[in-house]
Amino acid sequence: MNRQALHAALMEAGIPGGYYRIEGVHEPVPTPPDFLFVRRAADGEWETGGHERGRDEVLARHPDEATACAHLLRLLV
Repeated sequence: MNRQALHAALMEAGIPGGYYRIEGVHEPVPTPPDFLFVRRAADGEWETGGHERGRDEVLARHPDEATACAHLLRLLV
């Protein structure tokens, strides 16, 4: 699963768009105060985590986009 497929699956499941941020695919404006995210890390790996009160907390690091997207899907559905 890639980020576009993840976004489609979350929309199909009826998950509100303000609950998550998918780097480069779904970046809600204005930015919600709290949300889960998937993003590419500076070292090329992928991260899933949560943003709360202005701070990011990485929950897991993944070797590829597919694994990261599957993890975020499990967290939200």
